[in-house]
Amino acid sequence: MQVDNLRENYPKLLLQMESSGYSTDYIYRFQKEIQWILSEAGTRDWECYEDVYRYYETILNSSETLESKHAIIGAIEQFDLYGKCPDSKWNGFAKNRNAYSRLTPTFRVLIDYYIKEETERGIKATTIKATSNGAANFLYAMQEAGFNQLEEITEDAVMAIFVSREGKLLKSYTYRRFVTSVLKACISIEPDACQTILSFLPRQKRTRKNIQYLTERESKKICDSLGDTSNTLTKCDRAIGKLAMYTGLRSSDIAAMDITSIDWEKDLIRVNQQKTGNQFTLPLTAIVGNAIYEYLVDERPPSQDPALFLTLKGSIRRISPGNMWNVSARIMKAAGVRQGEGDRKGFHIFRHRLATTLLGNEISQVVISRTLGHSSPSSTEMYLSADFVHLKECALNISCFPVSKEVFND
Repeated sequence: MQVDNLRENYPKLLLQMESSGYSTDYIYRFQKEIQWILSEAGTRDWECYEDVYRYYETILNSSETLESKHAIIGAIEQFDLYGKCPDSKWNGFAKNRNAYSRLTPTFRVLIDYYIKEETERGIKATTIKATSNGAANFLYAMQEAGFNQLEEITEDAVMAIFVSREGKLLKSYTYRRFVTSVLKACISIEPDACQTILSFLPRQKRTRKNIQYLTERESKKICDSLGDTSNTLTKCDRAIGKLAMYTGLRSSDIAAMDITSIDWEKDLIRVNQQKTGNQFTLPLTAIVGNAIYEYLVDERPPSQDPALFLTLKGSIRRISPGNMWNVSARIMKAAGVRQGEGDRKGFHIFRHRLATTLLGNEISQVVISRTLGHSSPSSTEMYLSADFVHLKECALNISCFPVSKEVFND
């Protein structure tokens, strides 16, 4: 990987970030990453910046750390290859470096056919993109292993993608689903080969990680922190935090809100959901409305931008969904909660809190789904595992079992 241009010009990137108002800590993380890349590029078999990120995937376990690495390394690539400096609207890797662009025409036809078929069926563009990208990664892995035709792919090659020699599962249920969806769609053009590869795919059960949740103590401390005007939180932080805490809105939806999303006369919040594309309406409560009003009057920078929430430092622009994690982390820190390694700090945990609170208060799943903007009531089922009020009702009485008191005393 050639890094001469980066070595010569990266100080310009750091100066640009400083003049744009990026924090000293964030700039230092860029500098440290660049210096590490420059020192390692000559000793490792890297062809592109994606290879740098893939190296981190082999040594890091934290999804939050990997997400940060993905953004920073992708941003460095954009500067090195295209001279682009940060404006909060870009990160990640150059589009011409994805797996699809590296596929042979034979494999690319499969992805193109899947996209065409699913688009005609009316499947959401985001679903098609995620599925096609996942399947393209699989086909590119096969291509890298020396297979240029579907008929050539062997069961051993497929299993090597999914399972290590030690028997450890390497790919998720979702990854398998992506590959399966594309192969099934392509049966009409490659029936024998697609059916054969589908038979090679290992069976996997769909699993979910345990949902982290806010305890009553944590919720109280966060609410107290949002109402404490003596701490370091800005009025923008408080308005966003109260929106997330009391409405359960997704970070992407809060970031996408415009000033016109607030109907002050009817006390309503009108949301265009970024995930589903649906529109729905929520009541504007006093605690949320007052926080937004104070931010608009006292703190929002003068701007013609229609966005409700704008950055307060550097160039004035809409707050991005990625910045929402930073807001949430500041709120958690001010409240003194969830500061341990691995503790979830994003606003989605506020959404979990609202769902489990409503479940615990006998609110029906249909109403909760409408409140959270779910497209299907079944989406609420994932929160049932944290509905401790009703889970306790399912506990069995063990008084009839011969268990000594010492067991509990220990």
